[in-house]
Amino acid sequence: MTRKTIPSKAKAKSIKRPTKAAKRATPKASKTPKAPSKASKTSKPAKSLQAPKQPKAWTPAEVEEAFRRFQAANPEPKGELQHTNAYTLLVAVVLSAQATDAGVNKATPALFVLADTPAKMVALGEDKVRDLIKTIGLFRTKAKNVVALSQRLLAEHDGQVPNNREALENLPGVGRKTANVVLNIAFGQPTIAVDTHIFRVSNRTGLAPGKNPLEVELKLEQVVPPQYRRHAHHWLILHGRYICLARRPRCPDCLINDLCRWPEKAA
Repeated sequence: MTRKTIPSKAKAKSIKRPTKAAKRATPKASKTPKAPSKASKTSKPAKSLQAPKQPKAWTPAEVEEAFRRFQAANPEPKGELQHTNAYTLLVAVVLSAQATDAGVNKATPALFVLADTPAKMVALGEDKVRDLIKTIGLFRTKAKNVVALSQRLLAEHDGQVPNNREALENLPGVGRKTANVVLNIAFGQPTIAVDTHIFRVSNRTGLAPGKNPLEVELKLEQVVPPQYRRHAHHWLILHGRYICLARRPRCPDCLINDLCRWPEKAA
């Protein structure tokens, strides 16, 4: 009877299995590519990939009609920030950044009783100003800016608020929007200060769409008729604040509902 020879351990070790690298290197049998189906040739791109249609731009006649209605409803619109002169207006607008007009109006009466001029504000000091406006957001930074701009007015403008944009924007805490508000209200210039309300109304209605406040401002300057530009700023702010609300716009009460391009507006 023949016995099967069992390989020794030394021989068994010499029999190596293919490594993973060797397996990966071994070419696989290529598959014949399938011909594209008829459906893939004729299928259209999904609607979600198509560029959204841009709303039709307002005509000059429509813009004219919108502001005619605003004027008829409110011939002399006023800003809602409380102030007594150009200086207190400037301070109030600086304080209103990232805050509501109502919130600013609660803090400024006590402040303006003590300091309604740059000299009085500097004498009051940053600590006292900070204490008086602590109910307003970012009050520490704003107190610092109010005192600093007051010092700059005394040093460079004889304590007077300048009536040009460049000088205003050089003051601490004063940007383009603040300068536009002061120029419009204090000096009667036809500037348009684009805040969150005007930005929303201009884009939602299609009146003056833009990617940022400056684009909207420049577009409004192009489309608003000159005779309405003096008060356009106030009409649009008030419309956004009380009618064209961010979450639930009051479309049935809107003066320009029939002109508005917003596709989701209520009847």
